Amino acid sequence: MNNKKFETNAIRTQLERSQFLEHSAPMYLTSSFVFDDAEDMRASFAEEKERNIYSRYANPNTSEFIEKVCQMEGAENGFAFASGMAAVFSTFAALLDSGDHVISARSIFGSTHGLFDSVFPKWNIDHSYFKVDEVDTIESLIKPNTKILYAESPTNPGVDILDLEVLGRIAKKNDLIFIIDNCFASPYLQQPIKFGADLVIHSGTKLMDGQGRVLAGITVGTAALIDKIYRFSRITGPSLSPFNAWVLSKSLETLAVRVDRHCENALKLAKFLEAHEGVNWVKYPFLKSHPQHEIAKKQMKAGGCVVAFEVKGGLEAGRKFFDAIEMLSLSANLGDSRSIVTHPASTTHSKLSVEERNQSGISDGMVRVSVGLEHIDDIIADVEQALQ
Repeated sequence: MNNKKFETNAIRTQLERSQFLEHSAPMYLTSSFVFDDAEDMRASFAEEKERNIYSRYANPNTSEFIEKVCQMEGAENGFAFASGMAAVFSTFAALLDSGDHVISARSIFGSTHGLFDSVFPKWNIDHSYFKVDEVDTIESLIKPNTKILYAESPTNPGVDILDLEVLGRIAKKNDLIFIIDNCFASPYLQQPIKFGADLVIHSGTKLMDGQGRVLAGITVGTAALIDKIYRFSRITGPSLSPFNAWVLSKSLETLAVRVDRHCENALKLAKFLEAHEGVNWVKYPFLKSHPQHEIAKKQMKAGGCVVAFEVKGGLEAGRKFFDAIEMLSLSANLGDSRSIVTHPASTTHSKLSVEERNQSGISDGMVRVSVGLEHIDDIIADVEQALQ
């Protein structure tokens, strides 16, 4: 039994050493693998042997990355993808059939909205949304053909919190597959499987990499569901490259120490913004003023790296703020070592209508800050001068 702590497993979970006795796992930049003889090849393709065949199916580097994330999340198995959206799409596409129905929180990433609103309807897959503060309406949305209950927590970009334990009970009671996008928290801060999730999705591009270098996604969960996702993905080919998997596996070694600093800086920035006269409101899960603060404390170790706030003066004041930023990066990414400011209404969620954005809690003046690892005094100084 593995009784080691999170940080130890993140560092010490590695591939078996080769004959060269390397201390750090090497990169396996190969598209395919060789067989001993005809019988070995036959048995391998018949899945009578568990071994590497082709890097679209599995590769030593992707296997190491998957094993680390499974340990972190308490999952049985997983599959790694070329991007976070590849993970989201492939997970749903592998599990849904024509005529199925999905229930989702309305506050989700803009591209995930695009899947539900534009892509899946072409295959006769329907969906219903619930607001994050109306969890009690979920059961009224369930239909005979409902298969999946899906949510993000914390949400993108409004950092709202859903009670995972309550969602887990609803899913179990109604025999639904419960899927959580855990990207904003990372497995260091939150493990949704403990609260009843069947599958957990991450964009490895964000906190898992942590330095804005590579694209990646991963889904982990029960072995039976992952097997379906694996078989779909083996055919359709959205797999993660071995190089990116190697980068991510090394990045996970420092996930805990990085996220600790992200959270420390984010809380200090949130408290500064809460006291600033040029700000209408601030949302950060570990601020006492957050409407779901107690739920966040129950299921998260700390509040994460993202702070959302609204500049007084609406869209024009928001534009002035972004133009005045000097050190922080204007980008649509998050979870980077460098602090980033984003305007969700014109970027990540710009494909939604004004009404849809309002229903998701995204105002024209909302700013999303991914708080990085710079010194907090410098982060606050740049935000403060931009608010003047």
